[in-house]
Amino acid sequence: MTAPGAVEATTTEADADRVFAALANAVRREVLRLLRDGGPQPVQALADHFDMRRPSLSEHLRVLREAGLVSEQRSGRQRIYRLEAAPLAEVQDWLHPYERFWRGRLQDLGALLDRMPDGDVT
Repeated sequence: MTAPGAVEATTTEADADRVFAALANAVRREVLRLLRDGGPQPVQALADHFDMRRPSLSEHLRVLREAGLVSEQRSGRQRIYRLEAAPLAEVQDWLHPYERFWRGRLQDLGALLDRMPDGDVT
């Protein structure tokens, strides 16, 4: 018998996997940056930044859409893409304990270096 929260946890893990997979590609990260900096944009405006065919960019946009990182709105014949930052906040939440870990390690290293006598480096 499956625990009541098990399906939900699996869905959440699958969602996180899709977000991390989407972020693993440099083109998709650049698309997110363009949408962050320039706001909602049509596909052609995004395509102008890349040396690739539109179908290839459309595939990247599909991956980002399925990960919940962008949304698409049709306006006449154009498709306008908009950044959806909520999944990025979830990634940040997941990374936060690791940030605390490394901050602590670096503070420990700094304290050790402060205790070391200054020597003549030759």
